[in-house]
Amino acid sequence: QVQLVESGGGLVQAGDSLTLSCTASGRTFSAWAMAWFRQRPGKEREIIAAISWDSLSKHFADSVKGRFTISRDNAKNTVYLQMNSLEPEDTAVYYCAADLGNDLLPLNIDDYDFWGQGTRVTVSS
Repeated sequence: QVQLVESGGGLVQAGDSLTLSCTASGRTFSAWAMAWFRQRPGKEREIIAAISWDSLSKHFADSVKGRFTISRDNAKNTVYLQMNSLEPEDTAVYYCAADLGNDLLPLNIDDYDFWGQGTRVTVSS
């Protein structure tokens, strides 16, 4: 059984930075594509960043491009989301997700097999 545990959320001010972490257990993390999704109040869950197993391929949503970075440390079974220049519109619950299939860089919510419990990020203006 795969378990994903996010950490690092909190309350920050606009313009601040925050780093989220997601640590996986249970199986071969280094073979999985990983992603960060978020769900803003009243909105559907959306993908904001994804990373291939070897870190060579990455995807960012237009809304976070240039501000957020995704990275992973396969030796630590951990994926990170570095968030800079945070805006009130970034307020959301952030989820990490794992795709155990063969897709290099899946971008659809249905591609992901396992999810963390979510960590809340609140950005005040």
